[in-house]
Amino acid sequence: QVQLVESGGGLVQAGGSLRLSCAAPGRSLSNYFMGWFRQAPGAEREFVAAITWSGSSTFYADSVRGRFTISRDNAMNTLFLQMNSLEPEDTAVYYCAAQSVWRGVTHTPRSYDYWGQGTQVTVSS
Repeated sequence: QVQLVESGGGLVQAGGSLRLSCAAPGRSLSNYFMGWFRQAPGAEREFVAAITWSGSSTFYADSVRGRFTISRDNAMNTLFLQMNSLEPEDTAVYYCAAQSVWRGVTHTPRSYDYWGQGTQVTVSS
């Protein structure tokens, strides 16, 4: 129903940076609470970061706080994740997600209604 498309993933050495984008062409994102999740091989999908409708508030997993920054540009219908000081443990497929109806839960995958296909981030040591 709502197509989210991630981009910006790739291979980077430890200590490097990547900037991920998530776009929803033809759909305004102002009505959606947005989040980033990631899933490593053999692991469960885990919360990374989230952002409120206007971008005034952000939320982060302890593992990425201080290194990652989530932001959004509603005029461009785009969500961003700036990742600095990357570590091998950050290697995963990263997904953007949206809540069409606010459920009051920030960090649980099942609270989100729409998902992108994911973009691979690989951090070498």
